Amino acid sequence: IYVCGAAQGPKDIPDSIQQAGSAAARATALLADGRGSMIESKALPVERDVTGEEPRIGVFVCHCGINIAGVVDVEAVTDYVRSLPHVAYATHCMFTCSTDQQQEIKQEIKTHRLNRVLVAACTPRTHEALFQNTLREAGLNPYLFEIANIREQDSWVHRLNPEAATAKAKDLVRMSIARSRLLQPLHNTTYEVIQRALVVGGGLAGLTAALGVAEQGFSVVLAERTAELGGNAQTLFYTEDGAQPAEHLKELIGKVENNPLITVYKESLVDSIAGSCGNFSTTLSVRGKVQNISHGVVIVATGGEEYQPTEFLYGKHPKVVTQKMFEKLLAKNPDEAKQFRRVVMIQCVGSREPEHPYCSRICCTAAMKNSLKLKTLNADTRVSVLYRDIRTFGLKELSYTKARKQGVRFFRFEIDQKPTVTSNGDALEILVFDQHLQIPVKLQADLLVLSAAIRPRPESKQLSEVARLPFEEDGFFMEAHIKLRPLDFATAGFFLCGLAHGPKFANESIAQAHGAVSRACSILSKKEMMAEAVITHVDPHLCRGCGECENTCLFKAIQVKEVDGKQQAVVSEVLCTGCGACNVACPTG
Repeated sequence: IYVCGAAQGPKDIPDSIQQAGSAAARATALLADGRGSMIESKALPVERDVTGEEPRIGVFVCHCGINIAGVVDVEAVTDYVRSLPHVAYATHCMFTCSTDQQQEIKQEIKTHRLNRVLVAACTPRTHEALFQNTLREAGLNPYLFEIANIREQDSWVHRLNPEAATAKAKDLVRMSIARSRLLQPLHNTTYEVIQRALVVGGGLAGLTAALGVAEQGFSVVLAERTAELGGNAQTLFYTEDGAQPAEHLKELIGKVENNPLITVYKESLVDSIAGSCGNFSTTLSVRGKVQNISHGVVIVATGGEEYQPTEFLYGKHPKVVTQKMFEKLLAKNPDEAKQFRRVVMIQCVGSREPEHPYCSRICCTAAMKNSLKLKTLNADTRVSVLYRDIRTFGLKELSYTKARKQGVRFFRFEIDQKPTVTSNGDALEILVFDQHLQIPVKLQADLLVLSAAIRPRPESKQLSEVARLPFEEDGFFMEAHIKLRPLDFATAGFFLCGLAHGPKFANESIAQAHGAVSRACSILSKKEMMAEAVITHVDPHLCRGCGECENTCLFKAIQVKEVDGKQQAVVSEVLCTGCGACNVACPTG
């Protein structure tokens, strides 16, 4: 029995989706031996041949709740569309992506003999596949579908000017209708899926992901940059709720290293990745030697690192440490730790600054758990926490309440009035302006503990460049969609988990790793995949074999070869994504 979502505790939509994926991975691991034994092929109608027919376009304009209709006059757009050539049917609806509306689209295709369908709604990144499946279930070729984005490209960016937004929506839909008239049926080709995963990063998330894929019955290659596995979790000795991640990590490493389906490469870097979802070819540099790997998916778990402060005398005074260092002291040398009589903690060191505006998420809870740990060793120790905001969200708020009850003192400061730290021999003096008391407070400390930020690893940049994976503004890897696809990259076949995605707790990294496994196995469990139908085709009468397209292609999908006695560009249907970069580079058009 597995639990996920708000039933486990308060959480946002992305956390619920990640945890749901995690629960699915744990459940399907138990069912791996029976995978595919109960699949029934879906019966689809014979695809209607629309060759030679005049375009009969059906247009469905979406309200998207108030996302579009709150700005754009949807009814006016629909009335305008009805006046355009080749539009046989036009209507507007609340949510075009809803199940009921999908059924209505199928019905209208049959009723009005539609041979093209246009939906004016949101981005094709999230819903194009859904509408294409609807067309196929109605007997139309899925590539006779077109989507006009009047949300991200219109209503969301022009919300203060509804009249102009409505006019722009009409233009966007009119242009999409013009394109729809030219659409022709296309057909997918299939290629074999390599049922192996590459996991990049051997920390808690990477190890969990590698073992999770192996438990599903698929082989895994784990590439770790350093000489040992474990990452940051090696120094995560306890949590606020009593778990011991470092001990769990030792057991996890043993399972990974002894699993026959997992190959571990330490001191390795990803030099190149070519191919497409389900069929990748990667070159690893392992201790200076080249290792070539074929695999179907990539799980990125390159981790993060603790910020090394340059403020508050860190690195200049031996009694200034980070929470990570303090936790190790509490766990490994409790007799030394309990000798401290006055301990001060400063929060948000390196976080929530103009250069790094994000919250590092774990720092407040780390301060609470370490304060409580110190109090169990020596109840008389005076612990003072200097904070901007306490963010022990959800059930972690209980730790904050417990710390207050046990006498931990809290002083709030503003970003423009940060504490100042001076040294007096072995002792430290901290001056802070308390925002509640509205007076300066002077504190003496035997130990100053800094809650340092979590930063992305600089090494992630190299992987980003090799695999063409995007960063968000804070330097962490960016998911395909923050709420709908929090475990996927926009590039098909790539998934992410752990601190590479952003600051998070150990249990969240574990859940996200299992969630990434669930997403990855949706590909690995297939024997074949459909190749993109919208791809480049070479006109042999125009091609002169100059190689400009080959040099431009990011996916290594084009090679200049000898064909019928002359040099000509040849496109791999499996690797081509239809991005069009080669068309731009071609000097002969």
